[in-house]
Amino acid sequence: MGKELATLLVGGALAWSGGSAIAHHSFAMFDAENPLTIEGTVQGFKFTSPHTFIILQVKAQDGNTVLWNLEGQSPSALVRDGWSSKSIKSGDELKMKISPLRSGAPGGAWTVQDTKFKDGRLIEVSH
Repeated sequence: MGKELATLLVGGALAWSGGSAIAHHSFAMFDAENPLTIEGTVQGFKFTSPHTFIILQVKAQDGNTVLWNLEGQSPSALVRDGWSSKSIKSGDELKMKISPLRSGAPGGAWTVQDTKFKDGRLIEVSH
């Protein structure tokens, strides 16, 4: 009975870990080879799992404003970098180097090291 139980436990562990790998999506939809620098005003900062999001209002070349949906690391990864849910807030003006969506839609991936206030200040820890 011991061997059968061990086989069942190993099989269950493999099935469980495989499911979590499938649940996490790829970052292949972002073009890391052709980064963009954008500036805009924060409309929202979603400090949610599994990924954080910054909603940034960006002025387009034609003068209209466009909302960019920017996906970041997990909240736990941001906390390790000194960020909290209060590090940025609506109304903050940011300058960001992002990996844009390959589709050309207004969105992309952002990182802590490539995100600053528009005036060049680093984003400080706030708890």
